[in-house]
Amino acid sequence: MRAAQLKAVLPRELLASVVVFLVALPLCMGIAIASGLPPAKGLITGIIGGLVVGWLAGSPLQVSGPAAGLAVLVFELVRQHGIAMLGPILLLAGFLQLVAGRLKLGCWFRVTAPAVVYGMLAGIGVLIVLSQVHVMLDAVPKPSGLDNLAAFPAAVAQALPSFGWQAGLLGLATIAVMYLWEKLRPHSLRFIPGALLGVGLATVASLMLALQVKRVEVPANLAEAIDWLKPGDLLNLADPTLLIAAFAVAFIASAETLLSAAAVDRMHSGQRSDFDRELSAQGVGNMLCGLLGALPMTGVIVRSSANVQAGATTRLSAIFHGLWLLAFVLLLSSVLQSIPVASLAGVLVYTGFKLVDLKAFRGLGRYGRMPMFTYAATALAIVFTDLLTGVLIGFGLTLAKLAWKASRLKISLIDLPKDGEMELRLIGAATFLKVPALTQVLGTIPAGATVHVPLNNLSYIDHSCLELLEEWGRANAAKGSTLLIEARGLKRRLEGRLRTNTGVGSTA
Repeated sequence: MRAAQLKAVLPRELLASVVVFLVALPLCMGIAIASGLPPAKGLITGIIGGLVVGWLAGSPLQVSGPAAGLAVLVFELVRQHGIAMLGPILLLAGFLQLVAGRLKLGCWFRVTAPAVVYGMLAGIGVLIVLSQVHVMLDAVPKPSGLDNLAAFPAAVAQALPSFGWQAGLLGLATIAVMYLWEKLRPHSLRFIPGALLGVGLATVASLMLALQVKRVEVPANLAEAIDWLKPGDLLNLADPTLLIAAFAVAFIASAETLLSAAAVDRMHSGQRSDFDRELSAQGVGNMLCGLLGALPMTGVIVRSSANVQAGATTRLSAIFHGLWLLAFVLLLSSVLQSIPVASLAGVLVYTGFKLVDLKAFRGLGRYGRMPMFTYAATALAIVFTDLLTGVLIGFGLTLAKLAWKASRLKISLIDLPKDGEMELRLIGAATFLKVPALTQVLGTIPAGATVHVPLNNLSYIDHSCLELLEEWGRANAAKGSTLLIEARGLKRRLEGRLRTNTGVGSTA
């Protein structure tokens, strides 16, 4: 960028970066807590997302950092394998993203059915709410969503005689401030994020009233929060469960990032996203997070939309927001240590509710009932089982719908005006699944008939059905029957498969 251009855009980019920083600060810490990790881990990811990924990104206005969509998966991974294994998993996941980007596979990650993605986010949102309501009471969340739901009455009963009710009120107050600010904020103050306002007011109230609640623990020296990857831990990647976890992180992070990038492109008229470059940049960022023992990152829509709305036009805003995060942690860590954990949990509860996008659910109804069913099934499966199982169920339903659509074939045997001539009308996709039905219809054709089989109404026909038609023509030629396959409009390679011999003809 030339000096004159830099001078022209710098003030606007600096202002936008401050807005993004104010949005990112509470989210980075809250998502880390929801993932079962210290808040500093989320701040490190946010810093890398700004300073490194912001510089390399293929989507200049997208902001990267820890995402609520991965919090549930990270929590489960840490619970099962320990925090030491998070580094190797992220290193491999980032490497997979980097390779996918270099191989220009970015567009393929966007093939994911929207119903599965929305259902995944909804399921994650429910799990976040169920776990963070416990954190709002200064309690410890349970391993699964159902356990959190079942233990909630006991957590409330335990909080009432202790100081947990104070934490709960701070969390509820944070949610109320965020909701009211979103509905009532003046246009001139739209750049102030509701999360920061809610956390700030809750922090001031807790200090003025000297409430006995848990507060954020941030090391005075950021280096203390870094857990360098140990080479010996890489050997554990031979464990198939860790390999599956790395692929799951890579896929979910990539899908969320590229869907977010596509959404950001719709918000502005500037430079379009390069999805392959963005995927590679995310891979580099996650590899660094793995080396430093931080949280995984994705492109995040809340911070990205705040960036666009604040007037950013270049990648400088995303980079500067990482710089402000670093400066704040280094110079004002004592301020972070005053923040009630319950208030950050309130931010995550509010975020979790927002992830359950009922508007998107209703919008899927335009495409039929199956996308809505896939959304609901994916979300419920994630809540009742785990994230990976839920996503696989969503993909399974999508593939089942595709297979059902591909196997639909309408078979009609029609008498033509000319005596002894009939038409075997096939509409849809003629695959091996329809061989029994086609055989049954062919068996009803009287001897000596001339049967026309136009193929131009088919979207697809495989060799099984073609060979069945040809074999019927040969077998019934002695009875005076003739089968004429009409292949108008089909591709040459399909027409070339049709052979003309006794009893079997083709017209192109």
